[in-house]
Amino acid sequence: MDVQWKEGDVPAKFVADWLTRKLGWNKNTTYTLIKRCINKGAIKRTEPGFACHALIPKEKVQEDETNELIDKIYDGSADKLFIALLGRKKLSKEQIEKLRQIVGEGE
Repeated sequence: MDVQWKEGDVPAKFVADWLTRKLGWNKNTTYTLIKRCINKGAIKRTEPGFACHALIPKEKVQEDETNELIDKIYDGSADKLFIALLGRKKLSKEQIEKLRQIVGEGE
């Protein structure tokens, strides 16, 4: 999906070649994954040339995956995730200010 979000509508062959170069994936593996995504309604196949079109925006997937992570790992508590993330790295003044703005908007 990331290839399509970055490149737009592309032939399946382009996706397979890209994933072979970047991740060392076998082309058959890529085509199997594309077909699974089609069956799940995440990708639409168009012709000519078995072109792939992403039906789900990246932001939706990110939101769903984040919610699943929060539910699974942090017992549904977004503040526990937030604390864990902040504890891992020293933040710049700009990052701290951005977080303050985000928290302020959520209140």
